[in-house]
Amino acid sequence: MILKSYRILLNLLIFSILFSPLKSEEEINIWKNKKDPNNIEIQNSDETEKKNKLNINKILNSTTDQEIKIEDGPINPNEEIKVFGIYDPEDFDFNLNMWAATDAEDVRASIKRLKKINLSKTSNEILENILLSFSYPPKGMKEEEFVNLKINWLFKNNRSDLIENFIIQNKEFKGKGRAVQYLVDESISQANIKQGCEKIKFIDSTIKDAYLEKFKIYCLVFNNKNSQAQLLLDLLREQNQSDKFFDDKINFLLGISEKTTNKINEKNLLNFYLSSVTIKDFKYSPSEKTKEEIWKYLNAANLIKLENISDKEKIKELELAVHQGQVDEKIIFDIYQQIPFNLNSLINAKNIYQTLDPTDARSLIFQKYLLSETIENKLEYLFILYDLFKKDKLQNAYSKVLSESLKEIGKENIPDNYRDIVNNKIISEDSYNLDKVKYNDKVFHQSKIIKFYLEKEDQKKTQKDIDKVFKKLIKNKKYFFSAKDLALVDSLVKDGFKIPENFSRAKIAEKYEVPKNLLQLVENEQNAFLALKIVEIIGEDEPYQLDAETIYFITDLLNRMNLIKLRNKVLISALPQRA
Repeated sequence: MILKSYRILLNLLIFSILFSPLKSEEEINIWKNKKDPNNIEIQNSDETEKKNKLNINKILNSTTDQEIKIEDGPINPNEEIKVFGIYDPEDFDFNLNMWAATDAEDVRASIKRLKKINLSKTSNEILENILLSFSYPPKGMKEEEFVNLKINWLFKNNRSDLIENFIIQNKEFKGKGRAVQYLVDESISQANIKQGCEKIKFIDSTIKDAYLEKFKIYCLVFNNKNSQAQLLLDLLREQNQSDKFFDDKINFLLGISEKTTNKINEKNLLNFYLSSVTIKDFKYSPSEKTKEEIWKYLNAANLIKLENISDKEKIKELELAVHQGQVDEKIIFDIYQQIPFNLNSLINAKNIYQTLDPTDARSLIFQKYLLSETIENKLEYLFILYDLFKKDKLQNAYSKVLSESLKEIGKENIPDNYRDIVNNKIISEDSYNLDKVKYNDKVFHQSKIIKFYLEKEDQKKTQKDIDKVFKKLIKNKKYFFSAKDLALVDSLVKDGFKIPENFSRAKIAEKYEVPKNLLQLVENEQNAFLALKIVEIIGEDEPYQLDAETIYFITDLLNRMNLIKLRNKVLISALPQRA
């Protein structure tokens, strides 16, 4: 009875939306950009706005495709149904009810597992498509938790571009202040205050945040609007939202007071930044306890200085910071070059480096590499250095330098005995090149048929290629149709192509089994959760690194659920032979 009432209510809602006057249309259009209450205009090009704005009628229509599942309990007719995201779900073959059949606890458990995996580029892309599509929450998950799940993923992946997009497309959501602060702090950490001040356009009446109000006041000072800054500061004080440190710094910058405290405040990034720009001859020694955003700011503002080159503990702290991605690796390698060694130590570096302190050993071997003249010697010292970093679990501090050094030498100049290890190190640092494809009509899944997916080949031309390639391969009695071949065959059939009748698809498919637990998700129409499970399966790998049977059952599942866009991502990576 409740569900029936809900359907009637939903039909009335859709009818009123489609036929209401302009005023109602403006109220329901949750993706429409509006001006900030403080008259700070959101600047967005027509092209970007057109790209970001979703078709409200298209999305509302998608809700009628399947039953909206609701929990038991009374329905509040005045309660507004809200969805949050960036992408139109239909762009990835989903709809607003993509989580309707999935329990919240299953989603939480899957996301928890994914956080422990260093996802590949393709895995992350698919996860982004799933999480950031507009949709209702899973069963048993509150709106606020679902929004936080999306926002936290954006934070973790440092996707400031998408965070800004999310703020633009979702006018009101819990956590908006956190999202705006992320954009502000990112700009400060890059020592780009002008860019940060542009982000205050997102601070509106829905955000009550003292930190952002303080930054807004500093931006007015930064842009020489002192009278406005003073007015807002007085208002902040009246609301008991300011503090002694901030008052002191702003008064000093406004010229109201001639002195300011020399104490460095690390409570948050704004306080640290204000300390750095108001203290004469600012000096700061970071430590293991220093916050990541402060490390980034120090690096960007060129404030990391080593006063004493013999301070090994400080160098070790910097090495760790480079390994953790907080500091540019150039800083530590510049320090390595400054550590003094006598001529005898440099000559006998390979014999004595193991007797030295780990930092001195790395410095000596790096200097020896720079002095080496032959490729063999350069490679020898590069990989000794790699072992030294790996031994102290600091390999991230060296991986980029190693890759760039090997590229500089040139793969064509690498001796045979080093070729395999050099290729691995360069490939592990580079993204897989999806452009260079070598078509091979002797192997079905590598044939020119896949131009349909790679180059958007004409459908009639593709059908001719299918007939031609099949005719040749079926005649070859020695040819073995693999799981990858089957994945391509099934995808072609799904896309409307005809396969020769003498191709025994069922017989070949008997060799491969699709996991029953995943087939159950198909039966339950849990398309979003199935896609999430596939992200777990692909994990750290790119699809081309998976075994053939895994590629087959992934594409089979995506075909069954009509998730064609995601399936194509897998096919494009997994099937072609790369030059």
